[in-house]
Amino acid sequence: MNITVFDDLDKLYKKAADTFVDLSKKSIQKNDRFVVALSGGSSPKAIFNLLATEEYAGKIEWNKVYFFWVDERWVPLDDDKSNAKMTFETLLNKVPVNKDQIFPMYEDGILPEDYAAEYEQQIKNILGNKGIFDFILLGMGDDGHTASLFPGEAVLDENEKWVSAYYLKPQEMFRITLTSPLINKAENILVIAFGESKKHALNEVLNGEYNPKLYPLQLIDRKEGLQLFTDEKAKG
Repeated sequence: MNITVFDDLDKLYKKAADTFVDLSKKSIQKNDRFVVALSGGSSPKAIFNLLATEEYAGKIEWNKVYFFWVDERWVPLDDDKSNAKMTFETLLNKVPVNKDQIFPMYEDGILPEDYAAEYEQQIKNILGNKGIFDFILLGMGDDGHTASLFPGEAVLDENEKWVSAYYLKPQEMFRITLTSPLINKAENILVIAFGESKKHALNEVLNGEYNPKLYPLQLIDRKEGLQLFTDEKAKG
């Protein structure tokens, strides 16, 4: 795992956008496509805003990029809580992406558990049975969760399904998420975690005993393709 500590968040966002561009070029050169799974939240939003600028947008062959999501709140796509809505507003509506290469993690009129199975099939339709994403963007919550893999939830033990949906009682809502076995298949993973509020969990994830039930980000394998972008406030 490669850890980069930034002294300025703008530098972090720029490096993340540069990473997206570089990996897109390598993947398209190799496989004629770039298949990604994106996270929601404030830091991805800043990265997506950058990617939509003239400086970055012209460097990417958008018609060869396939967009999936890492996780989602089970809310309609026009709900302000929707990760997909944020991504459309900041990026996807501003660049020439083929709409049939965008796979939001929500569908009206279906149970979340049923859609999880459908979403897994959508991934297999693009990636086949190996399920290797070219790039996955992850964050980390103050409690050490990543995607919708929250401390103490049964989804942490999932080792067969690629996508799972469940009711998260503390939030009183359904969540749908990629599972750790699928995330760990990815060629490249970038985790972004910064700020004072992340310091304790990040220290436990990196230096504490292996206890993914308490700090789920520990489920993500520390392999060569894993990068962590953080700052001095979180890293200590």
